[in-house]
Amino acid sequence: MSVPVSPKPLVEANRITKMLDLVFGEDRFDRHPVDVEHLAMEYSKQIAPNSPIHQVMGQELPGCVGALVYSDTSPRQWGILYDKGQPVTRRAFTVAHEFGHYVLHRALVEQDDRFDGGIYCDENSVDRRAGEGIEKEADQFAAALLMPLHDFRRQIQPKEQPSLERLGVVAKRYGVSLTAATLRWLEYTESRSMLILSNEGFALWAKSSGPALKSGRYVRTKNDMFELPQLSATVRQDFDASAGVKHPAGIWFDEPVTELCFRSDRYDQEITLLHFDSLGPREQSEEFVEDVFDRFCSRQ
Repeated sequence: MSVPVSPKPLVEANRITKMLDLVFGEDRFDRHPVDVEHLAMEYSKQIAPNSPIHQVMGQELPGCVGALVYSDTSPRQWGILYDKGQPVTRRAFTVAHEFGHYVLHRALVEQDDRFDGGIYCDENSVDRRAGEGIEKEADQFAAALLMPLHDFRRQIQPKEQPSLERLGVVAKRYGVSLTAATLRWLEYTESRSMLILSNEGFALWAKSSGPALKSGRYVRTKNDMFELPQLSATVRQDFDASAGVKHPAGIWFDEPVTELCFRSDRYDQEITLLHFDSLGPREQSEEFVEDVFDRFCSRQ
């Protein structure tokens, strides 16, 4: 489904964020992440007292990671479902994504014949890289709600080039996966950096920061198979270099780059983070098609 994306997701997420800051203090993340399950039920009572979210629960959802469902009775009563096999870090983003559908799209979900009893979201819809239209809006809402930029920027300054360990600490602060936190950081960083998720030496998808993309540092994976360099730390399985591996020009791109990588045996995937030198090639003016998000599912 392709529905134009509006700024409304960020407006709504920021509205809730300001409310939480007022109630719990701007230092609330020093104590715990957003309790999105409780928030979804309580906030829905405020904005739609006759048609709130009554329950957030885990179930077996073959082929899906989450769903926003409604009752047969009117006024509609709502529920959020998440696949109970998800780790907590994925679950938080899934619930926030479905909460985003409720806040932003419940009238559409209820009225549109394309939805039968609710909206069911698979992994590609809830991972902050492949969603379009309302799925992208729900992802934007979830990321802004769980990882507000005003707090995130205090943890990692825009000019910094963090290690994966540093990003992992921030991910724990927000109760999300390493990938979700890294993708959020890439949205505001002034660093030329790139995130790549791969398996068996081939990129599944990649995300460049704005400055990296403008300088021509990106990887196309949508219609092409990108093989990671044989001399890369990821392919060589050099996962113990916490400070990263410094490569000369010609390994990844025609300039030096620092590579950090992490192996997730649980998901049989590798996470690679590339940091380019601050002074790189002159920004290129041609347009590029970026085939990555932003998720949700918080791949890790």
